[in-house]
Parts: sequence; C-alpha cells; structure tokens
Amino acid sequence: MATIRDVARLAGVSVATVSRVINKTDSVNPETAGQVLKAIEQLQYEPNAVARGLAGKKMGIIALILPDILNPFFPALARGVEDVAHKKGLTVILGNSDDLGLKESSYIKVLKKKYVDEWIFAQSDGFREL
Repeated sequence: MATIRDVARLAGVSVATVSRVINKTDSVNPETAGQVLKAIEQLQYEPNAVARGLAGKKMGIIALILPDILNPFFPALARGVEDVAHKKGLTVILGNSDDLGLKESSYIKVLKKKYVDEWIFAQSDGFREL
C-alpha cells in the first residue's frame, strides 16, 4: 500500500505539497499538481482515513446505541439512520445497551475516547439528549 511519502518521492515534491494537492488547501502550481495527481494514480494511493480523522478530529462515524436490537422497531430505526448517514458519506457503528444504564455509561466512556463524530442513544420510552 502506497504512502503519502511514496507519492511525494515519485512526484519529486515534498509531503506537504502532496497534502496541499489532496486537501486543496493552498494553491499549487498546476504542473506540480498534475505530477502529484499522476503519482497518486500510478501508485493507487488512498489517503489514510484514520490519519486524516486524527488531524481533523472528524472520522465520519456516528454511533447508534439501541436499547434492544430484537425489538422490531429498532432495526427499522437503524436502517433509516444508516441510509441517511450513507448518503452523507458517514459510517454508522451500532451498539446494543440492553436498556441498561450501566451499559449505556460504558458506551459513553468508550465513545468519549474515540473520534466518533456523533452519538445517537435511543431508549425504549423515547429519545433523550445526553
């Protein structure tokens, strides 16, 4: 798997220049940008999603915590959340709290440590904001 350093080496530019081309943050000489894009294509380079997420503090992940996945209502809810998230380029991770406050608290502790962009906690008796 090619790295950003491999792209920079092949294009004959710095890693910072490759980053600027990928992120379209600063103007790069069109000829230089073309060399970088050609190297990206040649190496089939794909930016590391984790590294990009850590740098921008956004991972494109939503956590959906349901109280009981066996309840017929919640798979339909999960499907709706996933459909909307997918259209926005986001990924949904699913957890089942068994409608237990202790298990919800455990999820909250873990999610605070991870770069999860949004959390959705459903309850058997409705939704609440955390």
